Amino acid sequence: MTRKNWGKGLLSFVLILSLGIAGCGMKKQTVSTDEKRENSQREIVIGFSQLGAESDWRSANTQSMKETFTSDKGYRLIIEDGQQQQANQIMAIRKFIQQDVDYIVLAPVTETGWDTVLEEAREAKIPVIIVDRKVDADGSLYQCWVGSDFNLEGKKAVEWLHQYLVSKDIPDNEVNIVDIQGTIGASAQIGRTNGLLEGVDKYGWNLLDMTVGDFTQAKGREVMEDFLKKYDNINVVYCENDNEAFGAIEAIEDSGKKVGSDIAAGDIMVISFDAVTKNTMKHILQDKITFAAGCNPHHGPRVEAVIQQLEAGKKPDKYSFVEERIYSHDATVPSIELNGTNYPVTVVTKDTMEEFE
Repeated sequence: MTRKNWGKGLLSFVLILSLGIAGCGMKKQTVSTDEKRENSQREIVIGFSQLGAESDWRSANTQSMKETFTSDKGYRLIIEDGQQQQANQIMAIRKFIQQDVDYIVLAPVTETGWDTVLEEAREAKIPVIIVDRKVDADGSLYQCWVGSDFNLEGKKAVEWLHQYLVSKDIPDNEVNIVDIQGTIGASAQIGRTNGLLEGVDKYGWNLLDMTVGDFTQAKGREVMEDFLKKYDNINVVYCENDNEAFGAIEAIEDSGKKVGSDIAAGDIMVISFDAVTKNTMKHILQDKITFAAGCNPHHGPRVEAVIQQLEAGKKPDKYSFVEERIYSHDATVPSIELNGTNYPVTVVTKDTMEEFE
């Protein structure tokens, strides 16, 4: 090959090589665009550590999460049932970290003891959202909390009882209360117990006893049976959730006593919390539960809103309270007022029951 021909050949080779490099560059740009498109449509994986299935409220809370975080909406929800044990929940969170989920949602069994595992989640750069009960931990260890104002729930029940007693001319010193508490250390227990204690101190009611019922029907019945053996003058039972109330009602009726709102005639009034099922509404309609402070279990949509804010690079509110109603057997107390806010009381009817599954 002559020098001239060799030069032409070299030039051709360089041109071909340049085109090849340019072509690779164009292909790389196309792949990058596809990758961006895939990322925008990626599946969001959520690890949910649920504390257990001890009550109707808890089952409704789990169902809300399942109905919200579905595959057709681009989510994959992994649920771990802690069976009421904090150790199980800590193991679940560590499992989620190993699985490299996008978000961790925690419904803690108690408020304390979470710092170490939440720090592990932060080091793994996995945002944590707390639901229902709160955690007593550094606020920087979790993104936000979604749930109920349990102390306010307790205050609502106490103020309703006060107004009811006034309307019936029942003296405060004739009110004899027993409290079936929830799981000790849980936010719901702390808030609802404190609400009652504040009311007892304010109005001078007689608080005969307080015992843990663990938010379960079986334990509620057991505790109430013990109360009835110890005291013959109980006229108000303050149950810190509906399942405890169901158990207490069974114990009261089995003892030959009557549940109901007519304290002056010897009834034992049952006050409850949660009000999430048709069964609870049935008990209120029949005056077996005279008053119930609602506790909204439908956290799924609010948690989804938080996740979408985080996905968009926004900062959600640290605390997000859900809206809740209060229910009564009759219209003796049409509404209550606390700190300048008026809360209407819903009188349960058969139509009200149709709103519940």
